[in-house]
Amino acid sequence: MPDDVILNKEHLKSFLRKIAKERELIAPVKNRHGDTLFEVVSSVDDVTFDLETRPVVSPKSFFLPPTETLFHYQRKEGKYLFKEVLPKLSRVFFGLRSCDLWAILFLDVVFQEDFKDLYYLNRRQDTILINVGCREPMKNCFCKSAKSGPFLTQGYDLQFTDLGDRFFVEIGRPRGRELVEKWDYFFRPATNKDRDEQYEIVLEAESKFERIVDFDTAISRFMNNEVDDALWEELGDRCQGCGGCAYVCPTCYCFDMVDRPISDSEGERVRIHDACTLAGFTRLAGGHNPRHERSRRVRRRFYHKLPFAQERYHRPSCVGCGRCVEICFGRVDMIHFIRMVCERPEKSSQASLRLGEILLDAGLLSAEGLKIALEKQAGTGKPLGTQLVEDGLITTEEIVSALGLQLGMPGTPETGGVIGR
Repeated sequence: MPDDVILNKEHLKSFLRKIAKERELIAPVKNRHGDTLFEVVSSVDDVTFDLETRPVVSPKSFFLPPTETLFHYQRKEGKYLFKEVLPKLSRVFFGLRSCDLWAILFLDVVFQEDFKDLYYLNRRQDTILINVGCREPMKNCFCKSAKSGPFLTQGYDLQFTDLGDRFFVEIGRPRGRELVEKWDYFFRPATNKDRDEQYEIVLEAESKFERIVDFDTAISRFMNNEVDDALWEELGDRCQGCGGCAYVCPTCYCFDMVDRPISDSEGERVRIHDACTLAGFTRLAGGHNPRHERSRRVRRRFYHKLPFAQERYHRPSCVGCGRCVEICFGRVDMIHFIRMVCERPEKSSQASLRLGEILLDAGLLSAEGLKIALEKQAGTGKPLGTQLVEDGLITTEEIVSALGLQLGMPGTPETGGVIGR
């Protein structure tokens, strides 16, 4: 079987019927209200597949449900008994958009990076992903800028390209090949003409994006501490703390866990979606909240999505689907945020970096210590000097002494030295 084949559109439903008989089939379906959503398809003939429109929400909830019971517990004769809830699933996702498939691959890395999350992996391991490349990007899509579409070069089991009366089907991973080989009578080998037509469609699709988003500049300014504090205050005033951006985002994975009693002797532990922009996300047991201000919560969200993900996973945790643009009425979305970061002038003082360089030159601070302090400062918003002192990396006296020597004005804390940003 070659790596690319052709499926005539008249055979699509027959192919999906075969899949639905053996596995749970999930596909984008247009409901009676006109919304396109990913749904479990029990009868291929009773639904209207929509392969033209990006679904309103991503398929994230099929892998990380909004509410998920992890295990039941029971107290019996003074002891606790636990029973995990790990349903056995065998599924095929058909009609995924490139951005959503790329998001699933991102979550794969997150949930097995250090601690392997059995609940996520149990839903993911026996899943086949069939992608449909986007010929017509939607108004708020910017997956090209995020390097997650409109067509993928890897990661899919099968990738479909609409050629009008037929689909050009690229075979990626072994599970995709198994599907094609099992029902090979639906397919024929692709010709050079088919390949040329598919190539032209990909190039044309890439030229149609209205939104160009400069991730590289935004991440660079973020990591170099060049984002003005006034920007966070402005975004904090706009943000309503509803969490909508995180709930529709295909890659946001924060969660909380609670124990729910069922009876006096039984209960369950439940995992529920959470979001760093919600007021209670960082509230501590004693009631103190280190990120009480919305500006700090917004800052943390974008820090996590851009520089943190770039440094840890070598790519931002934004796939350019544009859903946050559509749900946020305060315009605290990825497109507007990056535009604000890139268009505003850089900080004129660059005081944090300057102070760090002075302390490095004086031999009072290591490069690794400075890096860690700057990362913490990005999350707390505190002056760099304050952060260094709180972390025990340096004393106030040492900072004042180093600044005094730099300025040719040796001083002590008693002379009014200030811990700089």
